[in-house]
Amino acid sequence: MPTNIFEVRAVWDDEAQVWITDSNIVGLHVEAETLEEFEALVFEHARDMIFANHVSDEAFATTAPRDLIPAIVLKEPRAA
Repeated sequence: MPTNIFEVRAVWDDEAQVWITDSNIVGLHVEAETLEEFEALVFEHARDMIFANHVSDEAFATTAPRDLIPAIVLKEPRAA
């Protein structure tokens, strides 16, 4: 079972007319015109941001790979 659970929610930015991220993943900033594009971008970039900003070099060197794999939960979108 993953020890880290990260959540991502799409929030509608009425001024910019795009979906933006509300997330506990440091460095993940996604903007997209559709939810489908938003979801694709999240899953394209979320893992990289997690490993870059939430996993130390020490943990990466000493922890089994299966224990480093995070859970990424895409939450229901909401209006801003």
